[in-house]
Amino acid sequence: MTSTFTSPGLARFNVLEEHAALAVLLEACASTAWARCLLAARPYATAEDLYATSDAAMAGLTPDDLAEAMAGHPPIGRPKPGDPASAREQRGMAGASEELKAEMLELNLAYQERFGHVFLICATGRTGEQMRDAVKERIGNAPEREREIVRTELGKINRIRLARIVEEDA
Repeated sequence: MTSTFTSPGLARFNVLEEHAALAVLLEACASTAWARCLLAARPYATAEDLYATSDAAMAGLTPDDLAEAMAGHPPIGRPKPGDPASAREQRGMAGASEELKAEMLELNLAYQERFGHVFLICATGRTGEQMRDAVKERIGNAPEREREIVRTELGKINRIRLARIVEEDA
């Protein structure tokens, strides 16, 4: 059963001025095309409507749009300084051994050299070892396959970030 309850956070998002709503969305995902799709569909009756619009927008991103979105993500193991969301999402690396951190740095660099962009994974809830294993597994993918995995992972990240927006209290 789908709820028709509009959370206070979603209600606030629905009435934000366009420039403020765009800024909120670009903090969630650096893709301008994605953010504009979500803006165009406001107001949202439910969080599920917002998530569905996000998923549809993600599916429609071009390779350049995906590159723009990925540019907003720091490498795993190096969250953006002063960004609590980045630190929270990469918490699994925070307690990692120095050896694991060094290995992850090497893997990040090898991945970036192979694909031309940062290794992107929905890190929330994953351990450092799980992230290391994922990059090792994915580095052998064909670029087209990896682009679709990145699109899926980015969609997961966006849903988590959107949930924080709609669940925020005043």
